[in-house]
Amino acid sequence: MQTTSDQELSKRRPINLTIREDVLKEAKSLKLNASKAAEAGLVHAIKEAHAKEWLEVNKQALIAHNKRVEKDGTFLKPNWASE
Repeated sequence: MQTTSDQELSKRRPINLTIREDVLKEAKSLKLNASKAAEAGLVHAIKEAHAKEWLEVNKQALIAHNKRVEKDGTFLKPNWASE
């Protein structure tokens, strides 16, 4: 996963976005910072895309692990687990 320094995180770049008028109007009426809200939405979408990608890449390993646990159980049993 990519890491960035605090200095790199503070860099901002102006871009053009197309946003529905009604959404922008309501955001302004609520005194929301549209740039920060758009950035937060992009950060959320990026995290979801990474999670989806990770699940796809690891799908076969997860299936194999779940089959092994179904067949053999877990390696360690917690104290509270019934026998």
